[in-house]
Amino acid sequence: MRLTRRNILRAGASALVAPALTAFAPGGRALAQTSDDWRHALSLFGDVKYPQGFKNFEYVNPAAPKGGVVRTTAIGTFDNFNMVIGGVRGSLAAGVTLIFDSLMEGAQDEISTEYGLLAEAVRHPADFASATYRLRAIAKWHDGKPVTIDDVIFSLEMFKKHHPQYAAYYRHVIKAEQTGERDVTFTFDAPGNRELPQIMGQLNILPKHWWEGTDEAGRKRDISLTTTEAPLGNGAYRVKTFSPGRSIVYERVPDYWGKDLPINIGRNNFDELRFEYFRETTVALEAFKRGEIDFRTESSAKNWATEYVFAAVQEKRVVLDEFPVRSMGIMQAFVPNGRREKFADPRVRRALNFAFDFEEMNKQIFFGQYSRVGSYFEGTELASSGLPQGRELEILDGVRAQVPADLFTKPYANPVGGSAENVRNNLREATRLLREAGYEVRNQKLVNAKTSEPMTIELLVADPAMERVVLFYKPSLERLGITVTARTVDSIQYENRLRSWDYDIIVSSWPQSLSPGNEQRHYWGSAEADTAGSRNFAGIKNPAIDALIERVIFATSRPDLEAATRALDRVLLWNHYVVPQWTYSKTRTARWDLYGKPETLPKYGMSGFPQVWWWDEAKAAKTRSRT
Repeated sequence: MRLTRRNILRAGASALVAPALTAFAPGGRALAQTSDDWRHALSLFGDVKYPQGFKNFEYVNPAAPKGGVVRTTAIGTFDNFNMVIGGVRGSLAAGVTLIFDSLMEGAQDEISTEYGLLAEAVRHPADFASATYRLRAIAKWHDGKPVTIDDVIFSLEMFKKHHPQYAAYYRHVIKAEQTGERDVTFTFDAPGNRELPQIMGQLNILPKHWWEGTDEAGRKRDISLTTTEAPLGNGAYRVKTFSPGRSIVYERVPDYWGKDLPINIGRNNFDELRFEYFRETTVALEAFKRGEIDFRTESSAKNWATEYVFAAVQEKRVVLDEFPVRSMGIMQAFVPNGRREKFADPRVRRALNFAFDFEEMNKQIFFGQYSRVGSYFEGTELASSGLPQGRELEILDGVRAQVPADLFTKPYANPVGGSAENVRNNLREATRLLREAGYEVRNQKLVNAKTSEPMTIELLVADPAMERVVLFYKPSLERLGITVTARTVDSIQYENRLRSWDYDIIVSSWPQSLSPGNEQRHYWGSAEADTAGSRNFAGIKNPAIDALIERVIFATSRPDLEAATRALDRVLLWNHYVVPQWTYSKTRTARWDLYGKPETLPKYGMSGFPQVWWWDEAKAAKTRSRT
C-alpha cells in the first residue's frame, strides 16, 4: 500500500511496505479482467472507488486556496539529496521525495488502490507475469523536458544497482523495455505474484538526462554518491533553498505539469514546506513552543501529558489533536542481534522479555497511555490470536516440523509485570531459561557455563528521548547478572553501526500495511539477514519463516492472505526474536492555529497533513495578532 509500503521503504529506518494487485470481490473472489484492459487504477479489494473521469478525491477541498507556509521539524542532520542511495550512504534530506512523482498515486480513503500519476493507464495479464504502464504525454521535468520511457528504465536500474532495499524489492523484475511510443513493460521472473504490477506503480522516476550531465562546476554527476546539489524533479515541489544539516525549504511549482489531474485537485496547497533540523527532540519541542515551528507530531507520552500546558495552548492559539491510525499496524521492540552467538538461543531472547516490566514502565514514564505489542501486525485484523485454526492451521501444518511445538497448543502471551510478585516470578523464569541455555551466575555475574565468558549487553540508541527507556530496562537485566551498558550515539554513527550489524540490542519498529507482501522478505527473510541496509535487524535465518513469507506473497485471495499472515506472525512470535514494546492507536499532533482542513479527513491518511490542508489567512491573522 502506498501509504505504508513505499513510504516506509523510503524512510529506511522507519520501514518498508506495498500493495497487492488485481481486484477482488468482497468475498475474496477475483474479478475478471483480461490482458487487453487498460485501467486508470489498480486495487486489491474489489472495484476502485473513483471511476475513470472522476473530479477529485472526496477527502479534499477542491477549492482550497494556495499559499502560506508550513514549518516542521526533522531530527539529526542531512548531507544527501540522492534518494537512490538514501539509507545506504549519508543522511537523506527530509522531504526529498516531494520533488519526484511516481507512476501511480495512492488514495487515502481506500486500503490498497492506486491511480495514475505519471502513468495515465496500466494493464497486466491475468497471471501477473508482467505489467505495462503508459506515460502521460504532458508529464514534464522542472526544466521543461518530457518524462520518458528511458527515465523509467533508468530509475529502476539505478535503484536496483545501488540500493540493497530496492534491489530486494524489485528483484523479481527481470526486464523493463519500451513496448510502445509511451509504453513501458516490466516483465517478472514468474507469474502469480499479485503485488508486482502495483509495486511498479510506486517507482519514483528520476531524470536520466540530469544524472548523466554535469553540475554547475562542470563535474560529472555520479548517482552512486551522495550529493548536496538540489536534484531536478518532476513533482509538485522543488528545492528552493537549503543549508546542509540545518534546514531545507521546498517551494510549490506554479506550472507543475500535474496540478490539474483529478488526483491532485485540492492537494499540495502550501507555497512552501520548510524542514528545520534539530539535534534533539527536546530542543525541537521548545522551538515549537516559541512559535518557530508550526506543526509537530508528538511521539513522547511524557511530553504529551506534561509539556503542552503553555499559554498558547490555553488560549487556543495552539491546537492539540489526536488522529486515529487505521492504515497500518506495527511491531516496535528491543531487537537482539541474532547474528551474535549470545543471542542465538531463543531461550535467551525469551529471558530478555521476562526481564522487561512493561506495566511498571507504562505507569512510571508513559502515564499509562500505551498498550503492549503482542503481534508483528499489532492493531490490524492480520494479528494472530488464540490458537491456530482453519486455514491458518492448515498452513502451519505444512511447516510443523520446523516451528516451535508450543504454538499449536498455547496462545502467545508476553510476560505481565506491574507488581513485586509478578516481577519476582518473571525474573525467576528468566533465570531458569538462561540456565537451560547454558548460563549460570558466578560472583553475581551471569557467565557462559562452558567458556566462563560473562554475558554483556550494550543497549544502543540514537534518540536521546529513548535513553530513559533503556535506563529503565537496564536494572532488570542487571538483576539477572548481565553487565549492561546504555549508549546513545549520533544518527550517522548509529546508521553506520546498523549497516555493519555492529550492535547487541537496538530499538526498532516495522510498520505493516493492511496488505503485507514482498516487503516481508526484507524484514525477516534469510536472504536479507546479511545484506547491508536491510531491515532484518534481528538476523533471522529460518526456512519456515521464508516459506510462510512466500505464502503471504502468493496468496490468491484476501482470506488466504489473512491466514498466511497470521501464520507468519505466530511463528515470528514463538521464536522470540524481539522483546515487544508498546503502541498507541492514534497520532498525536500539535499545531499553531494557522490552517484549514477538509470536513472529512482521509480514513487511512491519519491527519492528512500537509497534503490536503491549506493556509487559512483569517486564522493566521488572529493567531499571530495575539503572539
